[in-house]
Amino acid sequence: MDTKMALQVNEYFDGKVKSIGFENGEGRATAGVMAAGEYQFGTSEQELMKVVSGELNIRLPGETDFQSYPSGSEFRVEANVKFDVRVETPTAYVCFYGG
Repeated sequence: MDTKMALQVNEYFDGKVKSIGFENGEGRATAGVMAAGEYQFGTSEQELMKVVSGELNIRLPGETDFQSYPSGSEFRVEANVKFDVRVETPTAYVCFYGG
């Protein structure tokens, strides 16, 4: 069993979004936290976002309104797009890539 695991720490938006990237038998993922604020993210591959604690308000490409994703919910984002995020309270998430 390979016990070596490389963690990649990422910080965005002046430290208001932080994540730790890792890879295991289920694929690549990041676990992170977003502080209150408004952000725009870009994707390079398909992502599955799961909200662990708090709430994300998301506007996906082609949509005019934000949709609420509270703790326990999830959403998918296609590859090579940008999407808008509003966060009103610190929120934890897990993002799975390529699935």
